[in-house]
Amino acid sequence: MKDAVRPPHAATDHPAVKHGRVGILVANLGTPDGTDYWSMRRYLSEFLSDKRVVDYSAWLWQPLLQLIILSRRPTKSGEAYASIWNTELDESPLLTITRSQTEAIRADLTAAYGDNVEVDFCMRYGNPSTMAKVAEMTANGCTKILFFPLYPHYAGPTSATANDQFFRALMKEKWQPTARVVDPYYEDPAYIDALAQSIETAYDAADKRPDVLVCSYHGVPERYLREGDPYHCQCQKTTRLLRERLGWDKTQIRTTFQSKFGPEEWLKPYTVEEVARMASDEGIKNIAVCAPAFSADCIETLEEINEEIKESFEEAGGEDFTYIPCLNDNPAHISALTGIIKQNLGGWLE
Repeated sequence: MKDAVRPPHAATDHPAVKHGRVGILVANLGTPDGTDYWSMRRYLSEFLSDKRVVDYSAWLWQPLLQLIILSRRPTKSGEAYASIWNTELDESPLLTITRSQTEAIRADLTAAYGDNVEVDFCMRYGNPSTMAKVAEMTANGCTKILFFPLYPHYAGPTSATANDQFFRALMKEKWQPTARVVDPYYEDPAYIDALAQSIETAYDAADKRPDVLVCSYHGVPERYLREGDPYHCQCQKTTRLLRERLGWDKTQIRTTFQSKFGPEEWLKPYTVEEVARMASDEGIKNIAVCAPAFSADCIETLEEINEEIKESFEEAGGEDFTYIPCLNDNPAHISALTGIIKQNLGGWLE
């Protein structure tokens, strides 16, 4: 940690302050503090009240959310979280993995830049909050902050809302740091290569080679595509680049979307329906599923894919289901992320 010194532009009697460091703040979606009703309700209320996530009129949505949805959903969601909860650390796997990723990124960047950088992580919803971490970085002398939402693909409910919260945090700072935001990295060669390596490793370890790889991306309402959100196109490109890197033909890999919420149409095909159709209509009995849009395993992968979607496939006649974990703190993934960070630090640190 750099000591407090007089700013270079200041008069000789100016008080010493910490300044001149570069903060790298990685961000993920968020996590409840516990699986109990009230912890889940606080988390879900914050998440589902975000206009980037549910963009219905507040006068219509909030009474429905607060009086009906949040009277029942926290219990059901709490049970789902409890099935994957890290009981040793009493936290969600997403928090555990994001911390581990940050520690690995910090080690790499500290080796490259020494004490000139401060590396930390935050969550859009829940703790540690974006507000708290931005305040901490500025207090520690970070006059520049590189903000890195850990979403390979841009979408309003993920990248955009993370950026919104980051800039809200900057608004609270008396001496506002210079800021940069990392672009989505859905086509970054190192990211694609890390994905491919994880799939090759899983296929090599499988007793029977899967017939099809299903790339299951988190869904968004279909109208987002018509309104200009690039998420669908970016997901399709990741699948194509991954297929080309693996040297496969189009029959060996498919793109689907999961986690539909609410009454309107979302991006299709829906993963839970498509895997069942593959088993019942096409007679495909052996599949693998990966989740390229998630940088870390979480409720949508560990519970939804590895339990609900698996069950849908098996009930329709499927036999062998392999879930390929997210890249998490895999060294190839960390190398890809730190490479992206170093590119974005150009002109700030060399």
